[in-house]
Amino acid sequence: MRVILFVGTFLLCFSHIVVQAKEADPYQERMRLYEKVEAITHIPWYYLAAIDQYERNIRLVRRDLPKPNGLLGIYFLPEVWAGAANPNPAEENAAIIQFFNGMGADGDGDGKASLKNDEDVLYAMANYLLSYGVDHDNLKIGLWNYYKRDRTVSTIAAYAKIYRHFGRLDLDKRMFPVPLHSNHSYRSTWGDKRGWGGRRIHEGTDIFANYGVPVRATCYGIVEIKGWNKYGGWRIGIRDINNTYHYFAHLSGFAKNIHVGQIVEPGMVIGGVGSSGYGPPGTSGKFPPHLHYGMYKDNGVREWSFDPYPHLARWKQLEKIELRKKK
Repeated sequence: MRVILFVGTFLLCFSHIVVQAKEADPYQERMRLYEKVEAITHIPWYYLAAIDQYERNIRLVRRDLPKPNGLLGIYFLPEVWAGAANPNPAEENAAIIQFFNGMGADGDGDGKASLKNDEDVLYAMANYLLSYGVDHDNLKIGLWNYYKRDRTVSTIAAYAKIYRHFGRLDLDKRMFPVPLHSNHSYRSTWGDKRGWGGRRIHEGTDIFANYGVPVRATCYGIVEIKGWNKYGGWRIGIRDINNTYHYFAHLSGFAKNIHVGQIVEPGMVIGGVGSSGYGPPGTSGKFPPHLHYGMYKDNGVREWSFDPYPHLARWKQLEKIELRKKK
């Protein structure tokens, strides 16, 4: 009897561990779904992943959209799914939905087109894009007609480029923007008043360090902007797959061959600490050398800044832990 109880308890614990492991890593299941729909529609998996990630991002920060609670982040309004003229917005009969020109589609072949079925939802999006074509240019046309926003289209295209480059979905690693061994200091300065160029608030955290200390990409992302800004001097903007824009300003210069459209990864050197800015191109030395690091979030309608300090502190802590593990 004790043996049976022990075996039963062991099996229950083991099954609980397996369930937890599956819940902790959704990337494999998402990739399986992307590749399955790609095989049917020929829409590249990395575009499907990019659309899914973009919609997940905006749903997490929007109040007018339901929060994602399943494997996928793609969301259709019920009336868009079932058809605007359909008297039943909860319709799941694929033939009826098609009759009412709804976007809902049957992805798994069960005759139903359900908003609760991840495969149906992903297939419906792919089926819509398929009406435009499977190449990059036509996919962008389809995306613009769907979202009606240039920034959204460019963001999804950037995500697709990142996913294609790395060939995987788990791109969550972060690093502190300057080497941990460098002589640097920082504190929370977001929201402080600034006067040069007009009254405004400080939209970032200042990391003070010596001239030329390497400035590193903090995330997987793509260079969205590079060049001179009268406030930020020589600066670089990088957007990651969480739709966060990372702003590096007051640089002394840029790393060799860094360019707009370049894909970066955590730890990659993109420039050096400096004191450029507050004037026309080349102005420098109006303040002590430091890196201004800003973070901005886009929700599909507008973009706003938020305090980077808690994130910087966390990334520094995680990097220290990783370094200790390697010793």
